[in-house]
Amino acid sequence: MPNPFNQQIIDEFRANQGRVGGMFEGSELILLTTRGARSGAAHTTPLGFLRDGPDRILVIASAGGAPGNPDWFHNVRANPRVTIETGSHTYEALAEPLPADERDEAWQRAVADNPGWDDYQAKVTRTIPVVALIRAT
Repeated sequence: MPNPFNQQIIDEFRANQGRVGGMFEGSELILLTTRGARSGAAHTTPLGFLRDGPDRILVIASAGGAPGNPDWFHNVRANPRVTIETGSHTYEALAEPLPADERDEAWQRAVADNPGWDDYQAKVTRTIPVVALIRAT
């Protein structure tokens, strides 16, 4: 089960076709459902994203500037098939962490779209991963 903060966002997202209030009001979010790397259990996480073509979006594994990568990142590395909820659509996707050169280019676009990502990177010594979510066909 998600932490209480995330669960509130998930519930509001699902009740309002992808719209949420509070600190995320007006933000575009998705719900990413992964399979646990060890347990295989479904885990859902609300995330901001960056559009990257018609069938690909990018998500940032910032963990809010925590020292380690978020659990969902570990899960997609073990089980790359994920489910995306946009509020109006649900679809399957494949998660691919970007290699360094692609990650750096995508990171610059993400920071241009939302400078807060740079604040998270400044808090940590790890390079925050960027993950492509590619609609499964």
